[in-house]
Amino acid sequence: MLVLLPPSEGKAPSGPGAPLSLESLSLPGLTAARRTVLEELVELCAADEEKAREVLGLSEGLRGEVAKNAALYEAGARPAGEVYTGVLYDALGLASLDGVARERAARSLLVFSGLWGAVRVTDAIPSYRCSMGVKLPGLGALGAYWRTPMASVLPEAAGDGLVLDLRSAAYATAWKPKGEVAGRTATVRVLHAPTRKVVSHFNKATKGRIVRSLLTAGAAPEDPARLVEALRDLGYVVEAEAPAKSGRAWALDVLVDEVH
Repeated sequence: MLVLLPPSEGKAPSGPGAPLSLESLSLPGLTAARRTVLEELVELCAADEEKAREVLGLSEGLRGEVAKNAALYEAGARPAGEVYTGVLYDALGLASLDGVARERAARSLLVFSGLWGAVRVTDAIPSYRCSMGVKLPGLGALGAYWRTPMASVLPEAAGDGLVLDLRSAAYATAWKPKGEVAGRTATVRVLHAPTRKVVSHFNKATKGRIVRSLLTAGAAPEDPARLVEALRDLGYVVEAEAPAKSGRAWALDVLVDEVH
């Protein structure tokens, strides 16, 4: 099972450890593209703070993020699972997983990123600010930029098992499963049961809880139909229909009343 996650806007500070080594990151087929984005981002932020703030969509209160980006080569790196914070990652609670569940997380979780393309939670990265919606002056929209390298790398990472796609719309633009991979992909929408509407907090927190439930239970559904069964066994209310055509992803609705 491969679980595709969005990153978080909020991130923990960079660690005191060794700086970033691009060659040490998972999915080495993305290394050249990562280097290109990193070089342009650092150059932009080091050369013109006001322009960088405009490009990155940062408010005055987030001006310090520009300096942080300018120092990415020197900043200490820490596991991505520690860098990403926020509602989804709080609910997922990687740090409190037992050893076996943590090993499953290391194998199955893939976090998408405007800067790195995609990383595993064990990959050591510095804290940064660069969303997938950013348009860098020399590269254009990052969602479009990443499509070519992702198209050659992600199908291999997906293997022959289930792909659980929990990304937000902006990060889904970087890679869309196609053909046979799409047929074993499931996307999840979390709906507030009384209103049947998507509510951001419910959506993020429930997705984090779903991943945690699967990891702690040792569930390894092989396809979307078995995922629906596994989630129902874990107490989730799930509505799903098989796609009308082959090569299409399953769309699952998880209904929640409240998030604890």
